[in-house]
Amino acid sequence: MIIFRAIFSPFRALRRLWRRSLLFRVTMSTLILSSIVVTVLGFSLLSRVTTGLLDAKETASVGEASAGLGEAQRLLDAANTGPATPSQSRLVDSVITTLGSRSGSPATFEVLLLSSNGDDDAPERGTNLVAVSSIPIDLRDSIQDTQRQSWTFAPIVFLDGRSVPGLIVGAPLTVPTVGPYELYYLFPLAQEQETLDLVSSSVVGTGIVLVLLVAIVTLLVTRQVVVPVREAARIAHRFSSGKLSERMQVKKEDDLAQLAQSFNEMAKNLATQIRQLEELSLVQQRFVSDVSHELRTPLTTIRMAADVMYEERSQFDPATSRSVELLQNQLDRFEALLVDLLEISRFDAGAAVLDLERIDLVPLIERVITSTEPLAERNNLRVRFAAYERPCFVECDPRRIDRVVRNLVDNAIEHANEVGVSIELGGNESAISLTVRDYGVGLHPGEASLVFSRFWRADKARARTTGGTGLGLAIALEDTRLHAGWLEAWGEPGVGACFRLTLPRQAGGTINSPALALGDERDEHDEHDERDYTASPRMNAVNDFNHLGEPPWMRSEL
Repeated sequence: MIIFRAIFSPFRALRRLWRRSLLFRVTMSTLILSSIVVTVLGFSLLSRVTTGLLDAKETASVGEASAGLGEAQRLLDAANTGPATPSQSRLVDSVITTLGSRSGSPATFEVLLLSSNGDDDAPERGTNLVAVSSIPIDLRDSIQDTQRQSWTFAPIVFLDGRSVPGLIVGAPLTVPTVGPYELYYLFPLAQEQETLDLVSSSVVGTGIVLVLLVAIVTLLVTRQVVVPVREAARIAHRFSSGKLSERMQVKKEDDLAQLAQSFNEMAKNLATQIRQLEELSLVQQRFVSDVSHELRTPLTTIRMAADVMYEERSQFDPATSRSVELLQNQLDRFEALLVDLLEISRFDAGAAVLDLERIDLVPLIERVITSTEPLAERNNLRVRFAAYERPCFVECDPRRIDRVVRNLVDNAIEHANEVGVSIELGGNESAISLTVRDYGVGLHPGEASLVFSRFWRADKARARTTGGTGLGLAIALEDTRLHAGWLEAWGEPGVGACFRLTLPRQAGGTINSPALALGDERDEHDEHDERDYTASPRMNAVNDFNHLGEPPWMRSEL
């Protein structure tokens, strides 16, 4: 295992560098592409040079062999018409000597005269100890079959063990009083090989130098672009961290300088707008806090008077009695709104703290369901609950989690249809999840990230049956964030909506993954009893949801 890690560690480092460094990626891409281009061009050049040298050598060698063959045939014919015919050995030796003298010094070719009959008594001669094994069997067979001149490229072997590349040209030759022979010219290609080696080394060396120079030039040119981009990324990162005074340096007048200038203008405008928004937000928070506190005193006085009138409403005439009841109901709504505004002001001021306890969520959820039964009965629907972990312990602030669950259940009952509301509770090693699912009007695309906004309503013309303030889900989201949890929403028009609360089991812990899926998990016509509702949840992920409680940078959206 250690060996594999040591082997693959450099590759992983290069892979990380390739993903993270634009300079490295551009330089290596140019280096690889340049290497491919230089390699293709080098092979093409070497192929053309090799073909040219061998074609020239082949033409000259075949011409030399043809001339030598004619000279040998004339020599043999002259010897045959003379007054005295020399012996076979002397005749063959004279041919080899005459042809060998034409080679020059140093020898540009070797000559080999072989008998075609394979007769051991027939003399065979060659120059400079050239071996008979130099002649390929295929070449001999071709000459004997066609009785025409033929040639091929093959190694030239000498009796002393040396071997050099060469071109072998052969032709049939008739020796009087002896019979058919084959005359072979063997042209060493050592000089051509040296030329090709020189050209190859030059091409390879030039290619390597060219590729390195291209890589260096690419590195230098790319740096001129990448360095300003890196500087812009660094400044943007510092700017996003809250250092609004960061700016790029403008040194030249080229395109990158214009980019830097535009970036600085954008940063300046953003800084101005951010400061304005921060000031407006502070004014808004201060206004909400001040108004909430200032309204408590007159509201208390009005509440006391309204309570006295409400207790004595039986003594009033019907119209006055009804007015007193309406006044009491509206005071209840106004007091609830004031409480929510005070809670929001605490969140804005950073004064909200947790009173942690280790509790079982199952009884808490059951109490919430029991308290919402009158509302469910008025809407003629059922609330079903399934707990896949009993008991289900978590470290949390019970008051705040009770408020979150109550808001989710009230909201689901308000928007549900006759199918009812399904509540599920489950857990894994790192977290517990609670899903509250209704099958009502649902949410349109993009609304899943808006349901937690303050005072937001999907249908602004809809009359609210529960007398809500429009702050319940916003407070629920803030309570969830205090616990380092996630509060997510999903919905489809006409299908329904689902809210998922995920909390770490330990306060300040990390959530690896939710314990329950988010989305449409149930058959809309399921008729199980709420305490026997044990169908398994769907555990595959749903794509179109928003982790509103997880990333801290999304707080600016609310």
